[in-house]
Amino acid sequence: MRRLYAILLALCCALAGALVTAAPASAAPQTITNGTQFTDTSGNPVHAHGGGIIKVGAYYYWFGEHRNADNTFRYVDAYRSTDLKNWEFRNHVLTQSTDPELAVANIERPKVMYNASTGKFVMWMHKENGSDYSEARAAVAVSDTVDGDYTWQGSFRPLGQHMSRDITVFVDTDGTGYMISAARENYDLHIYRLTSDYTGIAALVADPWHGGHREAPALFKRNGVYFMLTSGATGWNPNQQQYATATSITGPWTAMTNVGDSTAYGSQTTYVLPVQGTSGTAYLYLGDRWGNSFGGTVNDSRYVWLPLTFPTSRSMSMSWSPEVTIDAAAGTVSGAGATYQTLIARHSAKCADVPNQSLWQGAALSQYTCNGGNNQKFWFKPVGSGYYQLMVRNSSLCLTENAANVTQENCNTAATNQQWSVTASGSYWLIRARTTGECLDVNGASTANSAALITYTCNGGTNQQWTRGT
Repeated sequence: MRRLYAILLALCCALAGALVTAAPASAAPQTITNGTQFTDTSGNPVHAHGGGIIKVGAYYYWFGEHRNADNTFRYVDAYRSTDLKNWEFRNHVLTQSTDPELAVANIERPKVMYNASTGKFVMWMHKENGSDYSEARAAVAVSDTVDGDYTWQGSFRPLGQHMSRDITVFVDTDGTGYMISAARENYDLHIYRLTSDYTGIAALVADPWHGGHREAPALFKRNGVYFMLTSGATGWNPNQQQYATATSITGPWTAMTNVGDSTAYGSQTTYVLPVQGTSGTAYLYLGDRWGNSFGGTVNDSRYVWLPLTFPTSRSMSMSWSPEVTIDAAAGTVSGAGATYQTLIARHSAKCADVPNQSLWQGAALSQYTCNGGNNQKFWFKPVGSGYYQLMVRNSSLCLTENAANVTQENCNTAATNQQWSVTASGSYWLIRARTTGECLDVNGASTANSAALITYTCNGGTNQQWTRGT
């Protein structure tokens, strides 16, 4: 009997251990760096461009575009996370081989919604033919599980007649599903009510900004007020984001109002995620910094995530922050209060500069006439022991000492070749590399534009003395 009891006790303990292991870890606050290409828990780039996020149980699931090298559709990828930073790749939930219609296609802005009455996960997306934007069709796929293989339901123009490009979805508090898409060559934004199973269009319920030429819609609801966030229609290039509000999804809606800066901090809206926790609900702007806008492809795109704030019940603001801290358990999102400075060489009165406003890793720094560009602004981020990383404002990359030059690279707080000390030299500053102890230097004491920045033995030269401007 004792032996049987011991066996049963061991079995119970083993089962309890298995259950504990299977449960997701409690989410701790996490800090993400903006304007960067995120990586998953295996170290691979996260390809969830133009995407959206849905929460199921303890997990957030992020869906988005994963393209071929020629920018055509390859996959819709799915990732999951409990903390919104550490993303585990789950599945290519939709692929070129899912259906013959997808063999040569473009799939953009996939968004997933859950239908509580059918128990199905429904994906809406924008579908094109892979060579141009003449189809302008909406498309639907469904799955029994959030990150399982989705079954293609086909593509169509809403109500058989309306063009449909940039797209988003929204489930209201009463369970009604909506799809919003750019119509009539992106000059209109249509709000459609979906059928009860979310797989079809029931009716066009609003066309509030007829002729407004807006795209990239993101719809969310806060305290009974609907917010519609959109971008202008400038292709891959960033532009001024605008928003409107209403107390009924069918309207009346306000006119569009500017939010953020003139380029949405180099991004285009893709989604607004409510982050609900023990302290309330925060709203997180998710934007893409499209690789096509800086000479790359969709797969080179970076992510810009920013907290939204609400001065009044029907107004919204958004400010730049190089880092955002997300506490998914508490439901809070906060930005870092960074101060940016220029570095002006004493001998030439020129600024440390990332040439051509490059966003690419490996771009070598030089000096150039000061012009106020974000490629001449740096955040001196403390990393401990009196050292700083110098993060470039426009690229979110860090100054890195190399044998022959100084470049911008992905920031890594453990990399000593990205750590610099700052010491006074009269009314100027010496910027000294931690790895070699050498000083940031304008090569050959040149006063010409585009003269390279290097590190060199500290010698008191004026080409190693810097003013930190604001």
